[in-house]
Amino acid sequence: MTSAPMNVLLVEDEPSIAVTLRDDLEAAGHAVTHLDDGKKAIDLLQTRAFDVVITDVRLPGADGMQVLAAAKRARPDTEVLVMTAYATIEHAVEAMRQGADDYIQKPFLNEHVLDRLARIGKFRSLLHENQRLREQLQSSQGQGLPSVIGQSRAMQSVVKTVRTIAATDASVLIEGESGTGKERIARAIHLLSPRKDKAFVALSCGALPDTLLETELFGHEKGAFTDAQRQRRGRFEIADGGTIFLDDIDDMPMSVQVKLLRVLQEREFERVGGETLVRVDIRVVAATKVPLLDHVRAGKFREDLFYRLNVVPIRLPTLREREGDLPLLVQHFVEKLGGGRAFTVKTDVLEAMTGYSWPGNVRELENRIAQAIAMSGGATVLKKEHLLPVDKTRRAALEPPTTLRTLREVLVQAEREHLESVLRGVGGHRTKAASVLGISRKVLWEKLKDYGIE
Repeated sequence: MTSAPMNVLLVEDEPSIAVTLRDDLEAAGHAVTHLDDGKKAIDLLQTRAFDVVITDVRLPGADGMQVLAAAKRARPDTEVLVMTAYATIEHAVEAMRQGADDYIQKPFLNEHVLDRLARIGKFRSLLHENQRLREQLQSSQGQGLPSVIGQSRAMQSVVKTVRTIAATDASVLIEGESGTGKERIARAIHLLSPRKDKAFVALSCGALPDTLLETELFGHEKGAFTDAQRQRRGRFEIADGGTIFLDDIDDMPMSVQVKLLRVLQEREFERVGGETLVRVDIRVVAATKVPLLDHVRAGKFREDLFYRLNVVPIRLPTLREREGDLPLLVQHFVEKLGGGRAFTVKTDVLEAMTGYSWPGNVRELENRIAQAIAMSGGATVLKKEHLLPVDKTRRAALEPPTTLRTLREVLVQAEREHLESVLRGVGGHRTKAASVLGISRKVLWEKLKDYGIE
């Protein structure tokens, strides 16, 4: 997705910086308003909304910290970049504490600022598109569409399949990694079906031992075993007229698979310890966290049962496959878990989150947001270290894609690397190196001493 042009307020009293930065911003398609006075900027922010504010710290009228506060007060989602030639750790900490989205030390390359705005624009475009799709989803709920969060092509394909088959009684097999939302899709199928007013009964086949799983599914008669003091209905009977969801079907033992096959074929069974046939009208939706056909080939799952369950296969994509969905899911969980408070996630943090693999998928994302909200204290901006893991194997997801450096830092590094390259090229002969570089041997010696080059 390309980045969108934005309305930018540039507050800078140094003409040489203001003119060149404004020209480059406008050349990139942004609408720029320039002011050289902090007080004027604060007054303007009370009447006009801006996507981004770029402000110097030292300004006539009012300083950049006051401009930052006014921008966040007027519109909390305004991105504020603070720049100053008087950079100290204290300045940076204070600016970020007050809500600045980035801190730039002068002198800087305009390209770095443009790149930062391009990334902000990209994520703003994505958030706007997600909001539009969310409104579409909400308006369509009145027509019976459950809230399935996702605008990616992969998720829209799943939604299309669900809409197509929901009205039938066909058995469905949902395949997807843990945390991808298999039960949510099963519930959506139920809610879109003619069975929506009847029970939706869910059971995890991997959470119970063999004997207890059989009792849970089929129920038991009084006296069937030592503790069976009364007759008990199983999940199939409870789901009569509705839908039963069998999660982790890949963990179902072979002994129970035989009985399940009969239910699918005949819609009848006997309770444990009983001889009377119990007939049920149910729809079966099963889910597996591994390719079930591999279990069939390995002899761990009955082939005839697999084909009975796999009438309509649905594969759920992992979160890393759902391009563009993460910001929308973040917004959804922040609203769901925020308890009415307006929490925000900065765009650079969202970008870092999209670079993380999310092995726990949507469930891991929800847990991370719940943790960040719990650890937020009185702040409303959720912190990166609470939203992403910090162990070394995943540290790359936390690092910003680019690091802003001063022009001097760039030049110093380039000069040092060139000196080392020339010396290697002439075999370390300093007189020849000075000749190639076009400087005296004395100047070369001073430079090598400054850089610590032997």
